[in-house]
Amino acid sequence: MIVYGKHIAELVLLKHSEKIQTIYLAKEIDKKLFQAFAKLNIPLLRVDSKKAQALAKGGNHQGYLLEISPLVPLEWNAIKTMQFVLVLCGVNDVGNLGALFRSSYVLGVDGIVICGLKELKQEGVLRASAGAMLDMPFAVVHNALDVANELRLANFTLYGTNPKGTHLTQIPKGKKALFLGNEGEGLGNRILKKMDQNLAIPQKREFDSLNVSTAGAILIDRIMNGRY
Repeated sequence: MIVYGKHIAELVLLKHSEKIQTIYLAKEIDKKLFQAFAKLNIPLLRVDSKKAQALAKGGNHQGYLLEISPLVPLEWNAIKTMQFVLVLCGVNDVGNLGALFRSSYVLGVDGIVICGLKELKQEGVLRASAGAMLDMPFAVVHNALDVANELRLANFTLYGTNPKGTHLTQIPKGKKALFLGNEGEGLGNRILKKMDQNLAIPQKREFDSLNVSTAGAILIDRIMNGRY
């Protein structure tokens, strides 16, 4: 898959150079950075702006494009050993997925479980996450109900999200999982009934709802740090 942009290119070079298969440069770059790429001893190609735009599918590549190997999801059993996991149920917007990967990585979530997607568009999510997806462990499981059942058996406390839910009043102990629903419908009733507690975010003004990535970041922080 192709990733692009100076920030992500530098991040991949620094932390995940083993994933790089081909380097494409569409402009002159810093000499030290060029030498670091050259030392990898993998194909390094100069491309014109037309080719670069085609590779980036019109995105802002800044002259840096890398072909990297696809990210490999975790085995499901690895998720069950973690302390705090985020479960995304049908969240399909690439921007929201990327933002949730980024927030999860920064705020200390151990792993993400992605449910209900026919296809995970890794390229777009990685870019939207500003590269955080490279370091955020994730698993892909089709059925969110199965995830809820198995996490409960693994001694997780399950937290859902619902506008009619209650407010978090203390930092939960032990293993925990936060379930977020999709952008339009949220969590379905069958999932909500599986939860130990369904959480709402107190609002100072009446409004329809928060964006799922924003709501997720707020709740992750509250569950981790107890800011109620």
